[in-house]
Amino acid sequence: MTQELFVIATALGLYTAVVVSPGPNFALISRLAISGARPAALGATLGFAVASFVYAVLTMTGLALVLTRIGWFASLVQIVGGCYLVYLGVMAWFASRPAAAAQQGAVASVGAWRGMRMGAVVNLANPKGITFFIGLYAVAIPPETALWAKLVILGGGFAVELVWYGAVIFLLSSRPARAAFERFGQWIERAIGSVLAAFGLRLIAEKL
Repeated sequence: MTQELFVIATALGLYTAVVVSPGPNFALISRLAISGARPAALGATLGFAVASFVYAVLTMTGLALVLTRIGWFASLVQIVGGCYLVYLGVMAWFASRPAAAAQQGAVASVGAWRGMRMGAVVNLANPKGITFFIGLYAVAIPPETALWAKLVILGGGFAVELVWYGAVIFLLSSRPARAAFERFGQWIERAIGSVLAAFGLRLIAEKL
């Protein structure tokens, strides 16, 4: 029992450290939340959590390791994911133009379902997710770990995604954050768009 609790604490501690570190997920959530698309941001958060849950299950069943050994498949997923991030970055730059007020309104009106799809695609299309889970579980979760402990880790990881990105959405959709966006929205959109595009280009470059 004590051993399982230690495994759970270690795995979720490492998982939390990775989730809160900046990356394409954080950039996407930031753009949606601060631009006023709160339902889409909440949907994207659920998409992140679902995608991570899928990766975690694949890893625990050993299927993730098989997928990483199919070279062309892993490369295709990474390139497609990189292209999607570049697309999101370019769209953010277009939305930052002074004449794009209507488009900014369109961003704010994006619904939760579309946001969930965006979040799931961004997370699933990043093959580093599989690599992370394989490395995490290889280090933190011994093969003899009880099933109940593994289920707790799965549920805990899902909750970490929801709580962290939920907190980010709450802060960035607050009145001060929205006031800052109204004043500096053009530059905020460009900065976030550049980050998304940079992550995408790096994923593509790694496979070319």
